[in-house]
Amino acid sequence: MPTKAHGTIYPLSALRAMVLVTQRLTTPNGTSPALTPDALVDLVAALGYIQIDTLQVVHRAHYVALWTRLGSYNTSDLDKLIYTAGQRRLYEGWGHAASLIPLEHHRYHRWRTDTTVSYNPGFREWLSKEGNRQLAAQTLERIRSEGGLRVADLEHSGPRPGAWYDWKPPKMALEALFAHGDLMVADRVNFQRVYDIRERVLPEWVDTTPVAPDDARRFCLEEAAKALGVFDPRSLTLYAYMRATPARPMVRALIEQGTLVAIQGESTSGVRTWMVHRDNLPLLQRAADGDLKAERTVFLAPFDPLFWAGDRDQLLWGFAQLLECYKPAAQRVYGYFCLPILHRDRLVGRFDPRLDRKSGVLHLSALYLEPGVEPDDALVAGVAGALRGFLSWHGAKSVSIDRSDPALFGEKLERAL
Repeated sequence: MPTKAHGTIYPLSALRAMVLVTQRLTTPNGTSPALTPDALVDLVAALGYIQIDTLQVVHRAHYVALWTRLGSYNTSDLDKLIYTAGQRRLYEGWGHAASLIPLEHHRYHRWRTDTTVSYNPGFREWLSKEGNRQLAAQTLERIRSEGGLRVADLEHSGPRPGAWYDWKPPKMALEALFAHGDLMVADRVNFQRVYDIRERVLPEWVDTTPVAPDDARRFCLEEAAKALGVFDPRSLTLYAYMRATPARPMVRALIEQGTLVAIQGESTSGVRTWMVHRDNLPLLQRAADGDLKAERTVFLAPFDPLFWAGDRDQLLWGFAQLLECYKPAAQRVYGYFCLPILHRDRLVGRFDPRLDRKSGVLHLSALYLEPGVEPDDALVAGVAGALRGFLSWHGAKSVSIDRSDPALFGEKLERAL
């Protein structure tokens, strides 16, 4: 039977506070600690990983995820921790999709590269075709002898295959080798990956002692549980980026061993059973006692870890996070790259930004408040302060609000700015 903390029914306010604390989203604006390399790495470790984003409507989402929690910083400081030899403490790998992961956790994620074919059947199919395995071996040997290479450095004069992202064979070879852990990302040039062999990318201090696959998966599940704060089993496997069915026995074992503890707590649809990592039980009690306050007003990237827990955002906040950048324009409800707005312990709205880097104008194509949220003075002041910080971080000069729902919110926000 699952271990239960006790018979308490935890209020929604306590559960929200708990989640926002474990996600590092509670400190008042302007009070974040000095942005040292240790602080950046510590944040990534606390969240487990940061999902890498290729879109650049504003700063890429992995940069935004750190700004959301730490405030303004120089993105090159993060890049140095990923790509500069001698300073490297993070790496690009498979975590929650393609992610930034602490190098101290590298050996706990090797199981993902060992079994990548089950997650990426396109690689298995591609490698099974005549000549492709030989091409992969030749590509690996060329990088071993020449050093790091980009896709652009590998010539291909033949036709594209017209399948699986329409990648040309050299790109498929590089990605297959990366997915299996033979190659790592040594650098990025104009955001294009530079691939090199693992031995030249991994610093000597990284512990490469093999970890049994089940122990490694357990580590990933426990780290996800701590970062989630409050969750259900489905949320746990989504955050840990594991298939639910194979992970189910391991989750059940963590429950039976008392590592994951069942609690009763409120949700927007009534009282339900939630799970908490046992190490976070004191934190939950502090939240229930009202000792944890969410005082931050900030914006979240569409790929932010807060939203990796499936429908938890609806159960705790009544907020439906929509990722619409991959939808045709006519099918979008809110916009291409909407950033949700967090105000203290509520998700109150969202806006669709577009930075004109030439003019220095941040255009808000659309600005929304959630139904029932009033644009009172405290909310307007909080959003205006966060927006000024967002502008400064991007080197932007002004904001242009094209459309606001309700209109009064946009009017009051413009006056506050």
